[in-house]
Amino acid sequence: MNDVVRDEILSLTGAKPSWSRREFVATGFVGGFALAVQPVCAQTMITTDTQGLIAADVEIQTSDRSIPGYAAYPAGSGKFPIVLVVQEIFGLHEHIKDVCRRLAKIGYMAAAPDLYVRQGDVTMITDTKDIIAKVVAKVPDQQVMDDLDAAVAWAGRNGGDTSRVGITGFCWGGRIVWLYAAHSSTLKAGVAWYGPVDRAYQPGSTLTAVSVADRIEAPVLGLYGGADAGISNESVDRMRAALKAAGKTRSEIVTYPDTPHAFHADYRPSYRKEQADDGWKRLRAWFEQYL
Repeated sequence: MNDVVRDEILSLTGAKPSWSRREFVATGFVGGFALAVQPVCAQTMITTDTQGLIAADVEIQTSDRSIPGYAAYPAGSGKFPIVLVVQEIFGLHEHIKDVCRRLAKIGYMAAAPDLYVRQGDVTMITDTKDIIAKVVAKVPDQQVMDDLDAAVAWAGRNGGDTSRVGITGFCWGGRIVWLYAAHSSTLKAGVAWYGPVDRAYQPGSTLTAVSVADRIEAPVLGLYGGADAGISNESVDRMRAALKAAGKTRSEIVTYPDTPHAFHADYRPSYRKEQADDGWKRLRAWFEQYL
């Protein structure tokens, strides 16, 4: 097991590995969550309705093919600020779709492209280390950047305001937020939830959030757990120092003491309501300020 796989598994506090498909079906949780994180904690899982929204699975045209995605935005006419929502390593599942609906409820067009579709379906893999090794490690960062650009263009054709674009993401998606902030010249703001800052997922790659800190132009808010088993406080401090050294004074990183990885994931035992609520409040204020 390589260090990336090991650290990622360590960081997934509370995950239940290696359920069989039979056991998974028996639970009744068939909403597209990865088998590797069963059972889903239904007692804490937040479900946002679609009243007043347009919310649906969509197809997003990229440079080489159409990819699936999910979008939610307020019903009615108007140009809505766009927020890209980037999945965890567990793919585009119901929690990520619910985040889209939460953003739509407060006035954004939220779009979440399926960024693994070319490499495989992680929802049907029972083991976290296999998700990373068999799918995630094969997803090129440049492919992700291009697909996110395509999602912005799709949103612009469907009622989104491409002059006001934000991005948020979780875990693997949190890392992507930092990278996209260095990639996109039109991004206005980002919020990265516990995204690794000194880790590359593709074998041989050295591309990390720390390595692109000097190229980040849009202000990024980082939200991290001080007790994250896979993302050390030292690495987060290195990201703070890299941003400061590069003069990126509008970006900010918040660390919640004694808080695990995936504290916003309300469908998992790692969920911490107080920190998740505070992070969401900060996200709202961040996007209100910059979008």
